[in-house]
Amino acid sequence: MRAPVQGCRDADESRPSSPAAVTSVPSALVACRDCTLFRLCLPVGTGSADLDLLDRIIKRPRLLPKGAHLFRPGDRFGSVLAVRAGSVETYTIEADARREVVAFHLPGELLALDAIGAGVHRFGARTLEATSLCEVPFDRLEAIGARVPTVQRQLVRIMSQQILHDQSLRSRLAIAVAEERLAIFLMDFSDRIRRRGYSGTQIPLSMSRRAIGRFLGLAKETVCRLFARLERDGLLEVRGRSVRILDADRLAALGRMPAPEAGLPRDPGGVER
Repeated sequence: MRAPVQGCRDADESRPSSPAAVTSVPSALVACRDCTLFRLCLPVGTGSADLDLLDRIIKRPRLLPKGAHLFRPGDRFGSVLAVRAGSVETYTIEADARREVVAFHLPGELLALDAIGAGVHRFGARTLEATSLCEVPFDRLEAIGARVPTVQRQLVRIMSQQILHDQSLRSRLAIAVAEERLAIFLMDFSDRIRRRGYSGTQIPLSMSRRAIGRFLGLAKETVCRLFARLERDGLLEVRGRSVRILDADRLAALGRMPAPEAGLPRDPGGVER
């Protein structure tokens, strides 16, 4: 009998967070000026008075357990959401009722921007772990944008960056084979974590292997085998949902991506293969 692949048990995939897990999330009762994600969400140079305006319209806290739905496909759009702590997946329901993962969202990233034009959510969103969110009613954000041009410009800039990132990622994945897709996914995740001031070497994956497969268009079993292969080849160290990059150059090359920035481990030499 073949031994199970390490790190591929998804037994806790539908298990709700315990009360302790929920209360351990950092409090969202933090003013914009004091938030560690300030530069990701708000315009550089936003003045004190402008920040006070934003603070008055942001609904806080919104602290949710794992598996909580923020909105579903077809729901009316009303607010932009910002991930304060934790992580969120957005998804779509296909005609055959299959759920396909559209994206994973990390702290400092905004949700529901795609629904601004139509006024209706095209995708659904749910938390992958105990998650803290800031909620900004869009009608009030528009009113502030009319008074504070920097806020309006920042919203357009964030939307443009998100579209560019998503298109670039999807185009890479579309022409990649299975192993390349996982390498692209991990390097993209590493880059996003680094931009939040953390080491891009250690990647905490809050999503299940099945969810990764739904995002990459792969079966869960294929994702499991690929993680095992990359670990065997010395590119990764896998401990359940915690992944450590051992050789970023080789992982980037596998995904046909640009060489990683300084700070990520190169050929470790001493790793047994």
